[in-house]
Amino acid sequence: MSISICNISKQFGDFVALKDVSLEVPSGSLLALLGPSGSGKTTLLRIIAGLEQADAGHIKVQDEDVSQLSARDREVGFVFQHYALFKHMSVFENIAFGMRVRHLKDAEVRPRVNELLHLVRLEGLGNRYPSELSGGQRQRVALARALAVKPRLLLLDEPFGALDAKVRQELRTWLRNLHEEMHVTTVFVTHDQEEAFEVADRVVVMKQGHIEQAGTPQDVFDHPATPFVMDFLGHVNVFHGRLEAGQMHLPGFAMEYPEYQNPVSRDATAYVRPHEVELDRTPQLETSLPVRVVHVNPAGPVTRVRLVSDAFGAAINVDLSPGRYRELALRPGDQVFATPKRLRVFLPDDYVI
Repeated sequence: MSISICNISKQFGDFVALKDVSLEVPSGSLLALLGPSGSGKTTLLRIIAGLEQADAGHIKVQDEDVSQLSARDREVGFVFQHYALFKHMSVFENIAFGMRVRHLKDAEVRPRVNELLHLVRLEGLGNRYPSELSGGQRQRVALARALAVKPRLLLLDEPFGALDAKVRQELRTWLRNLHEEMHVTTVFVTHDQEEAFEVADRVVVMKQGHIEQAGTPQDVFDHPATPFVMDFLGHVNVFHGRLEAGQMHLPGFAMEYPEYQNPVSRDATAYVRPHEVELDRTPQLETSLPVRVVHVNPAGPVTRVRLVSDAFGAAINVDLSPGRYRELALRPGDQVFATPKRLRVFLPDDYVI
């Protein structure tokens, strides 16, 4: 089932939650709405579900306008961040709840619940109560309950936000595998970039009630459309300087930037991701910048190095592979040279070159 979101707007009093938002969700896809708090992603999800009414615009599901249908009649499964399980009901009855409300016979309910218990890897736990389960198990029960009524769409509002990091990681993988088995058109809300990129087919980055960029995770990460997207998707180093005749001039050095050949000098901002900066003991290019090591954190899959440039008077963050860190043998106070390998430059009007 595809979803067409057409010119949706929504206000709460004076607060504009959504401004003329349009979006296509392909049938069978898994799409992530990504953005900071207040960007409108949960409001949009609730409007798709029928839990909120838009002030303007409409929602189509497989070319059917569902804007005036109730949440129940839209046939969506909705999973909340905090499970919303019935504490007095067993796992089995929680999953069966939607089917019982629809007056399905026990002969239909029992095999469907058992099928879902197997699907969410909770076989043998049907008689337990939510209080007897871990957070990750409760969220899988909530997902099974949403799937029990065979929804046309599956909507998830920060489904892993209340869980610890290890459980979140496990459930991301599980959700992706589950989606590949079921192919239910799914939209989920998250503010976690890593989560969105790991799970989703497509990512929509939102800011202040509008869509900044939509595309595949790789497209959005490699080709950010605006400074906001660039800055929001992970750590970045930000340099303010001037563009002129094929060069980006920054305090202390300049870099070739052939995308801008205009001889007119313009203020611009350059963004460099930490893993796109190389460090060496000696300058590798004329554009290598002398820097001083302030802090080294070798824990984790990358070694994070914090540097300071006297030319900039500001910190620069670099991510090194463990092997490269061992080669350089960096210590606080060392003088080294940083060479940005890729710049993404934006002019003040947010036009990316």
